[in-house]
Amino acid sequence: MSAIHTCVCFLLWISVATQNKTPDAIVTCLVSEECMLPCNFQPSTQVTVEWFWQDVMVYKFARMDDTGNRTTSSKEHFEHEQLTGRATVSSLQISTGNATMILRRSGLKDRGTYRCHVQTSEGEHNAKVILKVEAPIQGLFLEHSRLSGYEEMKCTVRNVFPAPKVTWATEPPTFEVLRPVTRMLADKKGLYTVDSRLRRLKGQPDLIYICKMTPSYGGPAWTTSLREREIAGIQGKDLTIPCKVPTYLSSPSLQWTFSKGEKFSRILTYDSRSGRSIYSPPWDSHMELNIFRVPFGDGSLRLMDPKSSEHTGIYTCKFSVPYGVHTERNELTIQDVNGQRNVSDDSSYWWVIGVVAAVLVVALAGLLVYLKLRGRTSKLSSDPEEVTELNLVKGWLLKKIHKTGLIQKGH
Repeated sequence: MSAIHTCVCFLLWISVATQNKTPDAIVTCLVSEECMLPCNFQPSTQVTVEWFWQDVMVYKFARMDDTGNRTTSSKEHFEHEQLTGRATVSSLQISTGNATMILRRSGLKDRGTYRCHVQTSEGEHNAKVILKVEAPIQGLFLEHSRLSGYEEMKCTVRNVFPAPKVTWATEPPTFEVLRPVTRMLADKKGLYTVDSRLRRLKGQPDLIYICKMTPSYGGPAWTTSLREREIAGIQGKDLTIPCKVPTYLSSPSLQWTFSKGEKFSRILTYDSRSGRSIYSPPWDSHMELNIFRVPFGDGSLRLMDPKSSEHTGIYTCKFSVPYGVHTERNELTIQDVNGQRNVSDDSSYWWVIGVVAAVLVVALAGLLVYLKLRGRTSKLSSDPEEVTELNLVKGWLLKKIHKTGLIQKGH
C-alpha cells in the first residue's frame, strides 16, 4: 500500500506542476522597432506587478483597493535606466489582467530573458519571455570593382545582425576553386557590415557571378548575381540585347533601364503575375520584348533602327523575386554605316589631335628662336645651306600639323 500511495502522490505532484507551469514565450523583434512582451493574469482588486530583466527588477506597479472606503491607491515606477522612456505598461490594462510591457526603439542590448511576476489576492502568476532582437538582411549589393588593382566582384550587405554566412558560385559552374575574401565589421550598435570579394576568373568573360548570404538565425537566404557584356552594333540595323535569367530564379519580374553618363531612363517593366509589359516613351518605338519567352527565362530586347548618338550606352536588365535579384549589364556601342565613331569617341579624338598640334607649334617656335639667336652670333643668314636646312625643318613641322586636320589648305 505504501508503494501505491507513493506512486499516486508522485503523479498528482507532476499533474499540479504541469498545470501551474507557464510555457516560455519567445519574442523576436527587429532593431529600432516596437516589441510586446506578453503577461496576462486573472484580474483582482489588489495586484502587484513586477518585471525582471536578467533577474534584475526593471519595473514595479502596486495597487491597493480599500473596498470599505472605496479608495484606490496606485504606485508605478521603472527601476532600470535602460528601459526608462522606452518601456510602458498600461495601468488601465492591468486592472483587466493585462500587464504586457511595450518596448519601443528596441536594440541589441535589450536581448535576454524577461520575467513577469504578478501577486494578487487570488494568487501568484509568473510569465517568462525570451526576447530576441535581430536586424535582417534588407538587400544585397553586387558590383564589378577594380579598386584593388585587379578585377573583382564585390558583394556587400550593411546593418545586419547576426552576421550571415556568405557563399559564392558561378553559372555555368567552373572547375576553378573560388577563393573569396570576406570581412565582417560591427559598429557601435553591434550591427554588421559584411564585405565579400571574389577575383574575376580570367578567360571566362560571360560568367554569371552569384553571391548568397544565409542568416544564421534561419531566416530566408538572399541571393544576387551579375553578368556583364560588351556589344557592338551598326546604325540602322536591328539587333538583340541579351538577357537570360539564371536557373536559381523562378518566375521573376523584369525591368530594363538605359544609362549614358549622367542620363538615366527606364525602358520597360514586366510583371510576371499579370504577364504584361509597360514601355516608357520614347523607347516604345524602338524596343520590343517577346513576352511569351520571358516565363522561360529569356528577357532579351530587340532594338530597332538604332542611332549612334541616341542608343550608344549601357543597357541594364534586372530580374527580381523576393530575396533575389539578377542583373545583366550590356555596354552597347552603335557605329554608323561608314564605321565612324560616335560623338563621345569623336570628342576624345579631337582632344588628342589638339594636344599633338599644340606640342608641334611649341616645338616650331622654340626651334625658330634657337636658330634666330644662333644666326645673330654666327651670321648664318648669309649661308645658303643653313637657310635650306631651316626651310626643310619648317616644311616638316607644317606637314605634321596638316596631318592632324587642324590646318586646312587656303587658311
